[in-house]
Amino acid sequence: MNSIDEKSENKAQYVCRMFASIARRYDLLNAVLSFGCDRSWRRFAMAQIDGMPNGMILDLATGTGKIALLAARCYPESTVVGVDFCPQMLDVAREKAKASSFGNMVTLMQGDALRLPFSDNTFDCVTIGFALRNVTSIETLFSEMARVTKPGGKMVSLELTRPSARVLEPLHKVYIKIVIRCVGGIISGKWDAYTYLPRSILGFPSPREVQKVMEDAGWRKVEIHRLMFGTATVQTGVKEG
Repeated sequence: MNSIDEKSENKAQYVCRMFASIARRYDLLNAVLSFGCDRSWRRFAMAQIDGMPNGMILDLATGTGKIALLAARCYPESTVVGVDFCPQMLDVAREKAKASSFGNMVTLMQGDALRLPFSDNTFDCVTIGFALRNVTSIETLFSEMARVTKPGGKMVSLELTRPSARVLEPLHKVYIKIVIRCVGGIISGKWDAYTYLPRSILGFPSPREVQKVMEDAGWRKVEIHRLMFGTATVQTGVKEG
């Protein structure tokens, strides 16, 4: 294994351990640290699927299953599959599914978003939320998403991003470097996890840079929707063909 492969493998293992350690507090912390906006962000992301034929929806890095369950609620004629590589997060997702009246519409399984166990052209829509920053290669991710999506199918990504207005950048940096780290560390007891989060946001490519990666992977009609002053972004694309 070369140094690049080792770096990727180390990141994947680290991210898995990190999410395993905060799985039980993950949803609470998302709500607290986003001032409750994470719920409206997910709903906005789901609204981007509107107009697609009812069919198969794949939610990658499904985590605690919030997007997968929301997809099942919003599109009850569809079949939803949620995939995540962290067993502890999936345990929480399965508990949520059992408690939901839409849980029987969602299939949850462990898997790697960069090596999906599905045939080509299987899904009508693929979603991913708050996870682009955590994969070892967004190029591979978008290519794999395109592979399993039917021609004309849609991709929807929700991600935390840097603000679109430069004047807000200093305040945003203070918030994510100090407030998020302190509040997240105190509530979860896992300071390392909430040290990683600010680094992952500040070091992630801009939505325009991500758009270029999407287009290189075969996605067309890419749209960028900046939410809450650009601190969250929904990007969509349609598979060519």
